[in-house]
Amino acid sequence: MRFSQIRDFLTVIESGGLRAAARALGVSQPGITKSVRALEAELGVPLMLRTTRGAVPTRFGRAFLARAQVMQAELRKAEEDFAQLAGDRAGSVAFGFGPIVATLIVPEAVARFRHQFPGAQVRLVEGLAHVTVPLVRDETLDFAVAPRLQGELDAAISFRPLFRHPRVVAARKGHPLASARSLSQLVDATWLVFEPRSMFERMFSQVGLPAPRPAIQCESANASLLLLANTDVLAVLPRGFFSLPTAGGVLQEIAIAEPIPSFTFGLFKRADAPLTPVAGGLAKAVTAVARRLAKAA
Repeated sequence: MRFSQIRDFLTVIESGGLRAAARALGVSQPGITKSVRALEAELGVPLMLRTTRGAVPTRFGRAFLARAQVMQAELRKAEEDFAQLAGDRAGSVAFGFGPIVATLIVPEAVARFRHQFPGAQVRLVEGLAHVTVPLVRDETLDFAVAPRLQGELDAAISFRPLFRHPRVVAARKGHPLASARSLSQLVDATWLVFEPRSMFERMFSQVGLPAPRPAIQCESANASLLLLANTDVLAVLPRGFFSLPTAGGVLQEIAIAEPIPSFTFGLFKRADAPLTPVAGGLAKAVTAVARRLAKAA
């Protein structure tokens, strides 16, 4: 199996057809057709169906696609490793994070990193954990910092704890339930949930209460903050949300007596592949800032 065959297959899938892939790569269509057919012959399965609308992956092609993307990413990282070992301070890194990390860690960490690697290309991707961690798995991102949620961690991903963040019940300022001091007083409220629903429901079941109904599942940090600020919904948020510019002046904590489990934030990366020197440099800067914040907490 040659790298050129993997590249050709990925380009056909990404561009939607053999002709478009040939144009993108600057090669002849018969040449790219021959390359993909040779790859299929070597694997012993059809990877794509040729239709009048272009090429679409078969079930074998879809399975191979994820592996091919990882192989291509690893080859790119190997090239960057060699260049950086030879003294090149360029290269690229892609880093994922949520809104808390965006506010408390990213600005200082990126400034530190840019001082050490001024020629590197940096891609910053903001999203909740369910978005960023899968992107680490397929190597779209080099690493991500996010909370460790429930369930078994994917075997392809490693997790290194950085800090814990306490969580609190949040509401808009002036909320009619602001004086509540127990979850039992909040069961009938409408709740906004952006963590796995089972985690949210367990908070109530552990103190013998039914889970609130209905609950709004929201997977956008910005939308969550806007809903909290402008409606009477409640949410359980990391306390760090109150430091966000869009939240500090409009949200308040409802101080209930029941303890709310905290989240452990940490660094997610591929378990089977080291970070490139450039990605490792940003991960080191992120870790340093995170641990300083943890000590100050």
